[in-house]
Amino acid sequence: MELHNENRNSGTLEISQGSSRVQEKLSQRIRHKSVQFDDNLLHDDNPRLIYINDPKRTNDKYEFTGNEIRTSKYTIITFLPKNLFIQFHRVAYLYFLAIAALNQLPPLAVFGRTVSLFPLLFVLLVTAIKDGYEDWRRHRSDRNENNREALVFQSGQFRPKKWKHIQVGEVLKICADDTIPCDVVLLGTSDPSGIAYIQTMNLDGESNLKTRYARQETTSTVCEGCTFSGLIRCEQPNRNIYEFTANMEFNGHKFPLSQSNIVLRGCQLKNTDWAVGVAVYAGQETKAMLNSAASPSKRSKLESYMNRETLWLSIFLFVMCAVVATGMGLWLMRHKGQIDTLVYYRKRFYSYGNVNGKTYRFYGIPMEIFFSFLSSIIVFQIMIPISLYITMELVRLGQSYFMIEDRHMFDSSSGSRFQCRSLNINEDLGQIRYIFSDKTGTLTENKMEFRRASIFGRNFGTSLQEANVAGIGLGRKRWKLKSEISVDNELMELLHKDLSGDDRIAAHEFFLTLAACNTVVPIVSNGTSSSCGKSELDDVEAIDYQGESPDEQALVSAASAYGYTLFERTSGHIVMDVNGEKLRLDVLGLHEFDSVRKRMSVVIRFPNNSVKVLVKGADTTMLNTLANDSERDDHVTRLTQNHLSEYSSEGLRTLVVASRDLTDEELEQWQSMYEDASTSLTDRSSKLRQTAGLIECNLKLLGATAIEDKLQDGVPEAIESLRQAGIKVWVLTGDKQETAISIGISCKLLTADMQQIIINGTSEDECRNLLAVSMEKYGVKSSNKIDPSFKLKKNAENGYLEIPGNEKTSSVPQWNGGKEEGKMNAPLALIIDGNSLVYILEKDLDG
Repeated sequence: MELHNENRNSGTLEISQGSSRVQEKLSQRIRHKSVQFDDNLLHDDNPRLIYINDPKRTNDKYEFTGNEIRTSKYTIITFLPKNLFIQFHRVAYLYFLAIAALNQLPPLAVFGRTVSLFPLLFVLLVTAIKDGYEDWRRHRSDRNENNREALVFQSGQFRPKKWKHIQVGEVLKICADDTIPCDVVLLGTSDPSGIAYIQTMNLDGESNLKTRYARQETTSTVCEGCTFSGLIRCEQPNRNIYEFTANMEFNGHKFPLSQSNIVLRGCQLKNTDWAVGVAVYAGQETKAMLNSAASPSKRSKLESYMNRETLWLSIFLFVMCAVVATGMGLWLMRHKGQIDTLVYYRKRFYSYGNVNGKTYRFYGIPMEIFFSFLSSIIVFQIMIPISLYITMELVRLGQSYFMIEDRHMFDSSSGSRFQCRSLNINEDLGQIRYIFSDKTGTLTENKMEFRRASIFGRNFGTSLQEANVAGIGLGRKRWKLKSEISVDNELMELLHKDLSGDDRIAAHEFFLTLAACNTVVPIVSNGTSSSCGKSELDDVEAIDYQGESPDEQALVSAASAYGYTLFERTSGHIVMDVNGEKLRLDVLGLHEFDSVRKRMSVVIRFPNNSVKVLVKGADTTMLNTLANDSERDDHVTRLTQNHLSEYSSEGLRTLVVASRDLTDEELEQWQSMYEDASTSLTDRSSKLRQTAGLIECNLKLLGATAIEDKLQDGVPEAIESLRQAGIKVWVLTGDKQETAISIGISCKLLTADMQQIIINGTSEDECRNLLAVSMEKYGVKSSNKIDPSFKLKKNAENGYLEIPGNEKTSSVPQWNGGKEEGKMNAPLALIIDGNSLVYILEKDLDG
């Protein structure tokens, strides 16, 4: 939404806060029983049938594409007509073509017929060469990609095969650091538990490793080296890279597959020696290629402006030529009787020789008027100079050279320089008015550090000391984290007390949840070292955590620093070292984080056969699921909310942690629904969400966490430069609003002299009226009318306008403050939650 303020410069700055950042997370593999599926359902949904290691049977109807990809725009046959069609979208080119065509007519020829074609042909040739070179690079990239080789299972062994020849149903073997050639369902990996680590930078730009899993039923078979056979029923190709719904029949067992079992084309295998999988989508049907749009024909804003100006100049030119032609017609009508005596219009030669009696080219007055009009167009064609377009193409070429060679746009850490991929939009770089940016990983380093904790109403983390050796250790073994973690001595003393008292039990379950409720995989190094300072040497074993989310890695590392070290994870259980004692927990099921629930839960069976559900998530949804059965629970909830507000004001990312015990009846009901939902081929996500709602209720609040994500170097300076250039910046974040404001101030997105307009509306009317009142107060143009019955509240302390999201419009107190001259000249900052942003964008309130 653009704010136009007549009393202020263009340096208006805006920040938007989404109600939640859609954090799509890939699921953790979980243990299931073999179940029977509804074949009628599968038939109705028209699933894709993949016969493992049988590509001929899989594609017997030739309905699946090969694995060859094509990202180029032209071919040898289509280059000339397609490129000319694209070029002649420029109005001026059509004008020059018309001029050249007119010059070919004998009565109108002003210049040489051939010479008149040279300027237009030159411009078309230069542009065609430039477009052809860009497309040739795409062809070269496609050729290199299609001719890469992968190991495919053929005749009982893995043999090299070019990517473009890979077919759906074939079994592939991917080695460490190799790129995945197509969408592959994992059958087994070098890890006995079937874990594979992949990097998805080519898909989503994230550099942290993600985990994928092969089903335990197939992992053991791959390790034994027997032949591959089975059937996969999966969904038809689609663009959603965060979901995959399928079922597999393997060795008489039937089990579900999810997005955690598939590796997409373009990913790289990391920290895993090898992985074996079956191709389910190939070539243009892979999820990466379906999300890859065809190369568009890009036109700059200047070019569109020139097309519009050329059109107006052409109209003016036609008017001038019409005036000339009209004058010519009037003159011919006036001298109609003298035409035979005029030299130019004389009908017959009166001379001797071969020309005696030859007629002049007089076509009659109407035709002479028409030819006069066309001749005038050729004479006045200089009004639209073709040299302008030649100059533009040459200037763009020079600009690209200077941008590529600019030393200030060279990244020494990666050794990469600026790349100019399209020469048609160079000038648009200087006309940017808005920048839309994500926060995490864009403005911040995406390196999370555990800073604060609220446990059972007590605040910890105000005084931290570094502790690089985690826990007391299992036996004589101690765990050394890869990175140093700062710990709170008061909290450490609490955790080493006897397991009695509400606060001690809550702290125990708090760190159990941090260590267990995640998809992080521990990596224990084989080498050990010794720690001095004692008369007896203890073995110190290094441990590192790999996970899809840096937040989870930070929480698990923090739990390890406080003595709850997760050191083993398999498909059905986890093992951790709790202050020197080995604790093995059975994982009965896991509900992944999603943008609707905004929380994650895991069902754990303890050695004493008790079952608990451990939950962590955003406070906006977690606080609504608490039991609060006693006054003590209410008191703990209020204290935790105060701590959350304190953490948010410091710019920290917060999560709420809770748990509850499950009875045998609840567990049985949940297991039944969980198995049905996890094996469904239709609406699996919504069914799993409903199943999670059975156990994610009446929770006991354990505490909250606060994680710091530091800003990248140079971010405040870069945003300050953008503000000075008059560019408006929008930042989207899923953090709490207080956290967003704090980070906005630290990165200089918000400054002390800005007037903050905060919109937290719960309805369309609230958003409309708040916008109208704010625009009137700060002198912003608006087409919306202000509802006189609308009431407003002013936050006098912070100096911004606000509508509480939990109050109705009629209950908001009225503020009758007038317009202040100082505020009228101050820059504005718009801070808006996700719900209000939806109303504004969907209900067309941006007028």
